[in-house]
Amino acid sequence: MDLRIRGKTALVGGASRGLGLAICERLAAEGVNLVMVARGADALHRASEQLETEHGIRALAVPGDQSKEADVERILQTAAAQFGGIDILVHNTGGPPPGLFRDHDDDAWTAAFSGLLMSVVRMCRGVLHGMKERRWGRIVIDTSFTVKEPAPRLILSNVFRTGVVALAKTLSHEVAAEGITVNCVCPGAFDTARLRAIFEEQGEATGRAKEAVQREWEDLIPIGRILQPAELADLVAFLASDLAGSITGASIPIEGGMLHGLF
Repeated sequence: MDLRIRGKTALVGGASRGLGLAICERLAAEGVNLVMVARGADALHRASEQLETEHGIRALAVPGDQSKEADVERILQTAAAQFGGIDILVHNTGGPPPGLFRDHDDDAWTAAFSGLLMSVVRMCRGVLHGMKERRWGRIVIDTSFTVKEPAPRLILSNVFRTGVVALAKTLSHEVAAEGITVNCVCPGAFDTARLRAIFEEQGEATGRAKEAVQREWEDLIPIGRILQPAELADLVAFLASDLAGSITGASIPIEGGMLHGLF
């Protein structure tokens, strides 16, 4: 299926590994040029060079921390200088540390606010002007299944990712008439370093082996397995495509059926 986005430019966060890298690989296969953002410069440069070689696209590595206003501004300025603008924003960042309410002080709450919510605000603010001028744009925000069903020991993620969904829904109405869609994807248990860290933390907190925690999670997933990053990348690529112009303001779970709610 031709997604009709060849030659467009996407900015993807967390692009050096895991879900972000899988999304970059999928978009590159569609002929999309990339602005790849992550904190680790070495891994990011290696990934960008590999994607350029494999897919014949332009992949610009821009190391930076999306929780920092100055870094976001530099990332956006670099992207504008190299590509003239961003057609597709895939906002993806690492999650805050797990724990209970009593485990987090004010600094932890402030850091989670900056990393999860304000990073979305700043990135969207930076790309929307150009999208409005071109009357075409796609914003896809990677949140979590916890926005629909809060998970234990993930209170920081539960709170601020839910705020991101409210932001995306509100923004989607403001920009829909200008050819811009804003959607969230809500992944469940994906095979990433982040999930493995959660297994380890939950195991330590409850006196169990991390393997036992993983089996417990798998038992809660009707399809019976942890999902693979490429599966999320397929969904993101469709939402970023020209074919998904009528889908906006949605928060789409992709979690193997583990949620219990109707919506």
